[in-house]
Amino acid sequence: MALARWQPFEWIVAARFLREGRMQSLFIIVGVSIGVAVIVFMSALLAGLQGNLVRRVLTAQPHIQLLPPKEQVRVLHAEGRERFATTTQAPLQRLKSIDQWQSLLLQLRAMPDIKVVSPTVSGSTLIQRGDTSRSLSLVGVELEHYDRIVSLSDKIVEGRARLGATDILIGIELAHDLGLAVGDKLRVSAASGAANTFEIAGVLDLGNKGANQRTGFVALHSAQSLLGYSGGVTSIDLTVHDVYAAEVVAQRIGAMAPVQADSWIKTNAQFFSAVQSQSTANTAIRFFVGLSVAFGIASVLVVSVVQRSKEIGILRAMGISRGQVMRVFLLQGGLLGLGGALIGCLVGSAALQLWLGYAKTPDGSPMFTITFDPSLYLTALVLATLTGLLAALAPALRAARLDPVVAIRG
Repeated sequence: MALARWQPFEWIVAARFLREGRMQSLFIIVGVSIGVAVIVFMSALLAGLQGNLVRRVLTAQPHIQLLPPKEQVRVLHAEGRERFATTTQAPLQRLKSIDQWQSLLLQLRAMPDIKVVSPTVSGSTLIQRGDTSRSLSLVGVELEHYDRIVSLSDKIVEGRARLGATDILIGIELAHDLGLAVGDKLRVSAASGAANTFEIAGVLDLGNKGANQRTGFVALHSAQSLLGYSGGVTSIDLTVHDVYAAEVVAQRIGAMAPVQADSWIKTNAQFFSAVQSQSTANTAIRFFVGLSVAFGIASVLVVSVVQRSKEIGILRAMGISRGQVMRVFLLQGGLLGLGGALIGCLVGSAALQLWLGYAKTPDGSPMFTITFDPSLYLTALVLATLTGLLAALAPALRAARLDPVVAIRG
């Protein structure tokens, strides 16, 4: 009784109604908990899957790549002439450096959306070992910056990530094909006839057989000298803080400087569309689960209003206002939603732990990482409670509009 004196009237009546219809309350709490568990499980699972897929795609490429603008043909004709050429031939796209790339680099590093900026020189070369020759896509980078975009240090299988003036990092397939190992010498020739000899500092596994067969990394100034880009760069690689805002940032850079800005969203359009489809499907699942939960709570409370019509009439005759009657049923809906959400979050977390225990790769490692984000649980609790309140609104209005005399007479 001491506890009852400290509780508001609406809470006391709402708790009593829930206790009296304990079987109905139990069933609806179980229904809400199952719905919330499905939402938590699916949301965390799809977020982990999407994060893993995006991470795998972006570990081998920058978020944004800046290239020199493509050359465009211009149609020239004399004024006053009625006839002129209506067909044109696309110009040959020459390999060239980005104009004033040093000043552009400073502007990019000052932008708050951009995380890392790395200048790059790339071109096709030829390597020979005995009677065997291979084409090599040579990439010149500043390792301290590029390693934060594409982590070459994590891809080393032999040797170490080091790029001095005469060092080169090559793919594991290329090393196996030519019988090369760390410390061996490798002569690289450019199309212009320039050549240089490099020492293999490390062997990489880039996660792609084709890339492992034809890719090599050297220091930026070494590539500039060999490929004929004295003091120039062929591209600038960027990473941004928000990977899903990469296209917006790329468009802003394209408007700011005379460069072609390609984001990973643009270059991987089909993959990004698949990721967006997963997000849409997850939202649809959550909506329909929430809708079923809302109808379940509403149906239980409608039955409760019908069963307790006389009690409501007596309370109204004793002077209880319509607002208080409404709050009684709104509280019931909110408590049912909150109670079911608390149990559902626990069930969803347990299901995720169980799934992680069984979903393993052939080597025994987890298929991908799932982060138990506190904001997901907080959102589930808030949304379930609000759903309960909204579902209780119609029954609460019906209860508040009951005429006390008619309700008591039955």
